Amino acid sequence: MADGNADDVRSKLNLETARIPWKELQTYFARGHVVYVARSLDLLAVAETLTVDDRSQLETWMKNREVGDVPADLAHGWYEADASVWAVVVAPWVLVQDSETRN
Repeated sequence: MADGNADDVRSKLNLETARIPWKELQTYFARGHVVYVARSLDLLAVAETLTVDDRSQLETWMKNREVGDVPADLAHGWYEADASVWAVVVAPWVLVQDSETRN
């Protein structure tokens, strides 16, 4: 991908990133369409990596448990606290990250 295209993808993803109440994502969570992104990672970088289908990087993050399913205890905690999360859609997935940190 040319650098201009990478910048365009990142800019588009940035515009589509927003805080959203976790409770509004329950249907997607129940369907298994929500992807957890650790605070240590840049949410947009993960979304971009998914967009360009960089499987090697995704597998590394998944192996390190930095990207994957939202842990049940975390999902429950967000629900009980009526928390909001940072989210960006890379269809069919919704990538989420704790709203306390956004890189």
